Amino acid sequence: MSTPDHVGSSSSGARILVFPYPTPGHIIALIDLTRLLLTRGLTVTVLVTPNHLPLLQPLLSSTHASTSIHPLVLSPPETPPNTNTSSLPGIVSSVCRYGALYTPILHWFNSHPSPPVAILSDIFLGWTHHLATNLGLPRLVFWPSGALTASLSNHMWRDLPKVGDPANQNSTVSFPGIPNFPTFPWWQISNTFRDFKEGDKDYEFFRDGMVANTRSWGLVFNSFTELERLYIDHLKCDLGHNRVWAVGPLLPPLDDVTGPANRGGSSSAPTDKLMAWLDSKPGDSVVYICFGSRVVLTSKQVEVLAAAIECSGVHFIWCVKKSGRGDAEGDAGFIPDGFEDRVGGRGFVIRGWAPQVTILRHRAVSVFVTHCGWNSVLEGLAAGVLMLTWPRGADQFTNAKLLVDQLGVGFRVCEGGEQNIPNLDELTGLLAESVGVNRAKREGVVRLHEEAWNAVNGGSSARDLDKLVKELNLLGASTFDS
Repeated sequence: MSTPDHVGSSSSGARILVFPYPTPGHIIALIDLTRLLLTRGLTVTVLVTPNHLPLLQPLLSSTHASTSIHPLVLSPPETPPNTNTSSLPGIVSSVCRYGALYTPILHWFNSHPSPPVAILSDIFLGWTHHLATNLGLPRLVFWPSGALTASLSNHMWRDLPKVGDPANQNSTVSFPGIPNFPTFPWWQISNTFRDFKEGDKDYEFFRDGMVANTRSWGLVFNSFTELERLYIDHLKCDLGHNRVWAVGPLLPPLDDVTGPANRGGSSSAPTDKLMAWLDSKPGDSVVYICFGSRVVLTSKQVEVLAAAIECSGVHFIWCVKKSGRGDAEGDAGFIPDGFEDRVGGRGFVIRGWAPQVTILRHRAVSVFVTHCGWNSVLEGLAAGVLMLTWPRGADQFTNAKLLVDQLGVGFRVCEGGEQNIPNLDELTGLLAESVGVNRAKREGVVRLHEEAWNAVNGGSSARDLDKLVKELNLLGASTFDS
């Protein structure tokens, strides 16, 4: 993104509290947004847990932002061992746990000599809407997912749609009020929603937070208008106001040399060695394979994927988990015996965290095999690579539908959890053909790549960001005047 002339003029900007949900897929994008807010003169307090404080270090050490960013380090209380949270989905248990920070944050606000004028918090922290209301402040929702996912989520948690036979995983649920009438089999709906128990206090706390997102003062999206105009317009209509800002893709600028390599953590592979390997490969010849920070393939899925890579003859980078338990969820870090020897110099295996943005931006990378997490989707689109989709859960099925069915910039590899194994011959052919994919598909990829960067360089996202900052500064001026 371009940097405005008023970088560093924090004294004239509003003070806000930013509260990310502490998982990589959520916190990285909101830190990227925080960086942009700092460059536009805001003063930002970022609430983080001790474990995630290192992710703020690049901003804390930045010469122009160091006086404008302030960490607020808080940890939620440990869950008592005699509670029933072990039976809850991880996200519900975690959201309930972080809800216990309500009182400490309230005390912090009330004791601060110059408290923030607004709260910008993640979708999973919907309870902060009630906190903000208590404080007489506006709360803005940060959506690390896209506007299509937000539209679906709002309808689901507000209206609680049902299927005829929940036991039949192929029963369909439709959303006729949303553009393009999206329809999904029940098994592709978030398991948090499928398992929702009306009347259960923890589930109801989670639902209340998701519904509170629809009542909050404004929404900020890691997306851009040219990508999701239909759904952004739908949200404005559905929510009854225009305080919806699409400011993405939230990524390090193209001219940022070190940011992409260190984004979200340190690479598990020497970056110079990785870049030298990519430099040695022809343009648009490498397939990058990564399933995000949480998805783990089963041993059988890994075997089929490895066999397809080997048979296809493509150059590739494969990011696998660093270590594993070998349980039913899959063998993290597992690669079939002899695989790396057989593929020789045409493959690079990374065990652990990969500098994904740096890899995708390299001229040699042409194709991205992805689980379709939203960060990965935006990183792939901004890099101009074709995507082979393998969604596993959460919003990934929605994102894959957007890529394949609506945008035409991807092909389906596989869908679903442990029980679904891709066809070896089909996957082999898809890998081999994707590096030389037909021009019509490539043109769609190139168009979205250009639109993504135009959006953040003076286009729709830059304008939305400026409008957002103006609104926040007006809030600050109003508070000061009062």
